This record gives sequence, C-alpha cells and structure tokens, in this order.
Amino acid sequence: MFAAPSVSAFNPPRRILMGPGPSDVYPQVLAAQSRPTVGHLDPLFVAMMDELKSLIQYAFQTRNEMTIAVSAPGSAGMETCFVNLVEPGEKVIVCRNGVFGDRMRQNVERIGAEAVMLDFEWGTAVDPEVVEAALKAHPDAAFLAFVHAETSTGALSDAKTLCALAREHGCLSIVDAVTSLGGVELRVDDWGIDAIYSGSQKCLSCVPGLSPVSFSPAAVAKLKARKSPVQSWFLDQSLVMGYWSGDGKRSYHHTAPVNALYSLHEALRLLAEEGLENAWQRHRDMHLLLRQGLGSMGLEFVVAEQSRLPQLNAVYIPQGADDGAVRKQLLDNYNLEIGAGLGALAGKAWRIGLMGYGARRENVALCLRALAEVLN
Repeated sequence: MFAAPSVSAFNPPRRILMGPGPSDVYPQVLAAQSRPTVGHLDPLFVAMMDELKSLIQYAFQTRNEMTIAVSAPGSAGMETCFVNLVEPGEKVIVCRNGVFGDRMRQNVERIGAEAVMLDFEWGTAVDPEVVEAALKAHPDAAFLAFVHAETSTGALSDAKTLCALAREHGCLSIVDAVTSLGGVELRVDDWGIDAIYSGSQKCLSCVPGLSPVSFSPAAVAKLKARKSPVQSWFLDQSLVMGYWSGDGKRSYHHTAPVNALYSLHEALRLLAEEGLENAWQRHRDMHLLLRQGLGSMGLEFVVAEQSRLPQLNAVYIPQGADDGAVRKQLLDNYNLEIGAGLGALAGKAWRIGLMGYGARRENVALCLRALAEVLN
C-alpha cells in the first residue's frame, strides 16, 4: 500500500491581483461560493439558474434565449462558439492582432474549416477598412471572428462597426469578450453580435472557471441547420440547452459546478446593483488615474489612447529594468501581481489590470507607489 502523503492545508496569502486575470474576487462572491451545495437538479438551484440567465443577459445587453454559462473557462467558451457554428470546409475571416486572435485561427483549423487571416500590428485595433475589403474579396465567407478586447496587448476594437460589416456581407460574427464584459461598453443586441463568449475571472471579479456565452437567433438557426454533428459532445449546445431551459425542469447533461455558479450569480448581481454604465465609467476613471501616475514615471503605453482598454494597461518595460526581477519584488514585497508580456510583447511589456473589484483607488495608489519604489 502506498503511504499517505503528509500535506498541510493550503492557505494562500491575500494577493492584490492587478495582472491580466484572474482579478481580485469580491468578498461577497467568495462568501457565496462557500454556501451549502445542493443538487444540480434541485428546484431551488433551477430557480437560481433562471435568475443567473437573466443576469448574464443583462451583462451582455441581450434578449437572446440561448444565453448560458459554460461550465468551463473562457477558452471553452471560445471553443463552444466555433465548434457549434463552424463546419468543415466553411470559410472564416479571422482578425489577428494578438495572442487570442491566433487561438481563433487554431479553432477554425482544427474543425477543418478555412481561416482567412487578417493580421494587424500588435497593440493596434482591428481596422474595419481592411475587414471590409476582405469581406468583399471573400463573398463565400460564412463568419467574421475577432477579439473585442485583446488581452495580450490591451487593444480595444470597434465591435459595433465590425459586426455591422459582417451582417452587410451575409456573415455571422463570433466575438471574444473575455476581457471586455463588464469593463467597457458592450451591447450584443444593438450591435448585432451573433455569437459571443466571455470569462468569469476578469471584469466580473468572479472565481475562474465559467464562461458566459450567448447566441443570436441567427446563430441558433445555423446550429440547427448543421450537416455534421458538433465535434465536441460536452460543448454541443443542442444538448446543453435542455439543461438551461424549460419551465422549472431541466434535462440532465452534466453535473453543473453548483458552487461556482453561486459565485457567478453573486458577481453578476453586484454588477447589476452597480449598473453597467456605472461600472464602465469606474473602469475608465481608474484607468485615467493610473495613466497619470505611470506617465509621471515615464512609462509609455503600448496602445494608442483612442483604442486603449481601461481595464488592461500594457506599458513598455523601461530601459534597464529587469522584467522578472521587478515582478518578483512586487509579489514578494507588496503581495502585488502584475502580468508579463505575451507573444510579441514577451519581455518587452507589463500588463496591469484594473478589472472589476480590482478597479479601485487604493489598488491604483498601491501599484503606482510600489512600481516607483522598485524601479528606483
């Protein structure tokens, strides 16, 4: 018999999370997750799911009936959108201006579809004129896919204009809103977004591991008209929707992450209590405070102001500063986490998050003071 390992209880320190995610979790959300577990078909839990669905619809600003939380993180939300809608042989125009646009490409190619890649300089937004030219050049394209808020660079693209172009050219839009939901303006119905996914751990300040997703009626019609089965059994929305809909009844699909869904319910309730537009403005206000302080230290932003995300601030590492050493000192001496650069920005930039509960004055003040002391 194997000897039992001698392991102590895991008690992490209380970090200040100001990286690209996860973000600081609201105390009320942590408390919600610790509530007693009930069965995932319990009538009380089913009623809570109905409330959760309405809260997700509010956050996305949509009346889409097919609006749920995928029982997995944002990457699974991305895969949910692609595997349910895109079929082998179809053409998808994919905008790539960072790491997560490339992950869209990988999803398309794994399905056996064709990815028409539009590349944009890292740190810039997707250019609608380039997209329009591509849509004209590929009239047989079925989808336009892009990242609303590119987490690897801090660039914000014009989702409203891009989705209007997709509709004009007979395409369905697939939009990554992992970092944008709750932090900047996002209006699914008004902008005509067909499929959208996000994550619980960014501006919603919930625990990681859930992905809000919404499909428009046109996307649902595309799913129902598929000629081939969805490649993933677990993510097949034609099966999952039976669990998220029905008058007080749910068909069994998988054991839902009950306590994690409690936490998402509470995080979205707090967002609704604050009000979406107030939350968007709070993120903007905290960004302006951070921008002023970083500017006084001579730090330069990667993204131009007109397309800069308030909740994900990418700044170039100043000459002579040791990337890893600075981040380690912040963590060791201040319990403060900021993010390293990804992809083309690895070793060249830091990513400072102001997301959800983390977007508050005391965090901005701590970050600026700690960075100044470490850099000096």
